[in-house]
Amino acid sequence: MAKNIEKSDEKTGKDDVAEFLKKVAATPVRASNGKNGRLIFSIDATASRQPTWDRASHLQHEMFEEAASMGGLELQVAFFRGFGEFKATKWTTDSQALIRPMSRVFCLGGHTQIEKVLKHALRQTKKERVNALVYVGDCMEEDADQLCHLAGQLGMLKVPIFLFQEGFDAIAENCFRQMARISGGAYCRFDSASAATLRNLLRAVAAYAAGGRKALSDLSKKSGGEAQLLLKQIK
Repeated sequence: MAKNIEKSDEKTGKDDVAEFLKKVAATPVRASNGKNGRLIFSIDATASRQPTWDRASHLQHEMFEEAASMGGLELQVAFFRGFGEFKATKWTTDSQALIRPMSRVFCLGGHTQIEKVLKHALRQTKKERVNALVYVGDCMEEDADQLCHLAGQLGMLKVPIFLFQEGFDAIAENCFRQMARISGGAYCRFDSASAATLRNLLRAVAAYAAGGRKALSDLSKKSGGEAQLLLKQIK
């Protein structure tokens, strides 16, 4: 089993946000080769997330729209639910192309399938560079060593994983923190009291994947908050 290298009980929500911003700030900016940045947004749609699904869906829609409004970013959404169901959309710069199918998704009981998410991200980036993987979930029911091994492979390919955990599942938190560290990404927890924080952090990640520091600078002038803090750390 994966070693318990992270001490989660001493962390606060503010600590997580500060650490998240620090890690995003250290993420290499995509090469300016004229191509769009590419961001995979993956979602746990199993039954345990049903009570908060409507709120999470609203935040996801805002994130898609914000990313599309920046330009220079291709998005793909992947989700799992039920008994072995895993789906991914086509790559697109049109937020509505993502919102429409995701608005029809509902939660189904089943175990987590994070391994499928990571293997999918590996396949995608071997075809064409993926700049970041975002994962939103609340628990983990898989082999932590295997997930960390795959996260390490993504890290070697310069694909950081930004993990957002809903709730306080300690087993999942330990695994998610290790995956973030190994891949060069970041971890942050959110709940009903931090919905705005989640939205702003997602926007910051999308801005950074799309256009690096300049996009973050433009976003910070418009919205301030987490994007502004992130910009200061990058400087």
